[in-house]
This record gives sequence, structure tokens and C-alpha cells, in this order.
Amino acid sequence: MTDKRVLTIQDISCFGQCSLTVALPIISACGIETAVIPSAVLSTHTGGFTGFTCRDLAEDIPKIRDHWKEVGVKFDAVYTGYLGTPEMIADVISIMDDLGTEGSLNIVDPAMADGGVLYPAFDMVYVEEMKKLCAKADIILPNITEACMLTGMEYKEEYDEAYIDELLAKLSALGAETVILTGVGYKPGRTGVVVFENKEKSYYEHRRIEKGCHGTGDVYASTFVGALINGKDAFTSAKIAADYTVRCIEITKGDTEHWYGVKFEKAMPELISAIHAE
Repeated sequence: MTDKRVLTIQDISCFGQCSLTVALPIISACGIETAVIPSAVLSTHTGGFTGFTCRDLAEDIPKIRDHWKEVGVKFDAVYTGYLGTPEMIADVISIMDDLGTEGSLNIVDPAMADGGVLYPAFDMVYVEEMKKLCAKADIILPNITEACMLTGMEYKEEYDEAYIDELLAKLSALGAETVILTGVGYKPGRTGVVVFENKEKSYYEHRRIEKGCHGTGDVYASTFVGALINGKDAFTSAKIAADYTVRCIEITKGDTEHWYGVKFEKAMPELISAIHAE
């Protein structure tokens, strides 16, 4: 049996439990060889910290790509998260083209917005470039805000199933075969994830924990990738990722000093059991 190898491209916040400091350990814990390309290095993430440092690594990405091409490195999946600049996206697309194995998967978390607004570093130029990356993807994992940015639909805090169906149709039209839309809730105290694949829609609903935590989107997407590359189908992977993310929040929410992320490490034994369950 040939072991699977995943490349993840996103920033590394040296402190703060998000992006690569979440993706690398979670996917590795799922038993998958994980390589990384940092898009930027930050002293901390930008949510709640001030005075953080940031070094953009965009100029290093094509050099890494060219070296890997030279030595014959290939990947069964490329998974992208927070990238940082519009110019970087063309290089990421070239990596997908040049370094994928036959039948490799391109998985894009268009990490750029939440709560109805873009993150401070981004503008609509970045959104337009992200559309190109989503068109290259086999699977995309937007939240509702990102879905609205990508499709031009109005962001709504309250919505019905028809609104979500329209979002899914327009997201699918971007080019990805599978859409995983997160943060979809129709009832008070409940939220969930919609999987739209082969024009079929499935919904997994779970408890909503009101206390938000930094990095949970990265925990979710990384867990989804780990489950999927282990051979789980998209819906099962989405369910495992949702359950694990909720569990990480539950473990963390009582610790007021741990406001900068979730204690995902504490729940890893449960994740590994879920990954290997029949």
C-alpha cells in the first residue's frame, strides 16, 4: 500500500493555534504524511492580538515549487487555507498543476471572511483571485460569509433553505465538484454543515456553542481533509470534522485564559478513534 501525502499551504502563526500550527498536527495525527508551504510567518494570529509581526513569504513559493519539481516530489492532495495576497494564488494554482499525482485532489478553504465582512488584510481584488482558485478546486469549504463574497449574494444573518440552495448552486457554478458549506443553522441553538455533491444535498446538524473560538475553521477544514484522505466520503468527513470541532470548543470554553484558540490536542484520541472507525 502506498501511503498518502498531503501538501497544505497557509500561513504559520507561531502562537495562537490556527493555520499551519493546527493543520500539520491534525492531518499528521490522522496518519497522513503532511508537507507544508508557509504563505507568511506571523508572531501571533491577528484575532485579539496587537503589535504582531508578519513576514510575507510569497517570493519563496515558486522557488519551493521548482525545487520539488526537480526532485520529483508529488502529492495526493493540495489543501489551501489563509494565503494572504492575490499574487500568491497564481503560484498556488501552478503547484496544483505541477505537483499533483494522477487523480490528486485540490481542496480549498477560502479563508478570507466571517461575520459578513472580509478579514482586514483582504479586498475585492483578493476575492476575484480566490474565485479562480475555487474554480481549480475539487472541493471548497466556505462559510456563509465567504460563500456570499464568492457568489455576489447578499449576506444574511437569518435565512431559509431556499437561500442556502441558491448559495450552493452559485458556488457549484464556480467549478468545484463538491461544496462543503459550514455554519448553516435553521433553528435556535443549532448549526451544521451542508454537503453538496453530484447535485445532491446532505445536511448534518449539531449543537451550536455560542462562545466563538479562534482557529475553529482551520480545525474543521484540517480534520475534514484528514478524514477524506483516509477514505471517508465527503459527508462522513464533514460529520467527523464537525463533531471534533465541537468537542475542541467544549474542552476549551471553561478556561478564560485560553481565549486565543481551542485545545484541539486534548481531543486528538477521540479524532483518531473516529478516523479509524468502520
